[in-house]
Amino acid sequence: MVRKRAVNRSDLFWLTDLRMARLEPCFPKFHGKPRVDDRRVLGGIIFINRNGLRRRDAPREYGPHKTLYNRLKGWSDNGIFARMMVCWPLNTTKRRP
Repeated sequence: MVRKRAVNRSDLFWLTDLRMARLEPCFPKFHGKPRVDDRRVLGGIIFINRNGLRRRDAPREYGPHKTLYNRLKGWSDNGIFARMMVCWPLNTTKRRP
């Protein structure tokens, strides 16, 4: 059994507000039932890829593991990640250590 660690809210989002605003136009519009926040899901996808985890092992703060899978699959199949790379800021004024 994998023990899930508590997640600090400041660690939950990997992207700053500015970068998320630049990526916002890349996300598909949704209709109908409210979805789990794209920022949370993208943070979850980054978290599982960065740490080499299964989606089931991601902290629940990122949303249901099935949602992480569905968005990753859908965004990959529909070229959303390719669009994000175009929208991603190429030049940043501050460098992170």
